Amino acid sequence: MPSVILRAAAPVLMVLLIIVSIYALLRGHHEPGGGFVGGLIIASAFSLHVLAYDVPSTRRLLRVAPQTLMGLGLSTILLSGVIGLVAGGAFLQGVWATVPVPGLGDVAVGTPVLFDVGVYAAVMGMVLMIVLMTAEMSS
Repeated sequence: MPSVILRAAAPVLMVLLIIVSIYALLRGHHEPGGGFVGGLIIASAFSLHVLAYDVPSTRRLLRVAPQTLMGLGLSTILLSGVIGLVAGGAFLQGVWATVPVPGLGDVAVGTPVLFDVGVYAAVMGMVLMIVLMTAEMSS
């Protein structure tokens, strides 16, 4: 049975880890971080939930099976590569567009960010699949 302290601290730590994972994901194209690191951090947040509570409650909190996350991530990675081909370039070539955002002005968005989001989801799904299966086998 997990300690009372771990159960009390887990929700706060999870929120902090999720915020840090999103930060790592978004800054990763130009600075250290990215989809892989962000995916590991968010997977650690849900791994903490497994330790503090149990596997069934963590699966309910996730709402999506880890295998589905991996599939969505890999599909997103593939989509980011195909966009480069459709735009007349090479597979996985970066394609950028400028989107007007109220209050921020013009914001450049591109396929490298889409690729990082795919890696984020795929890594999160893979790590959580391993963690949840290991926790189920040990209980």
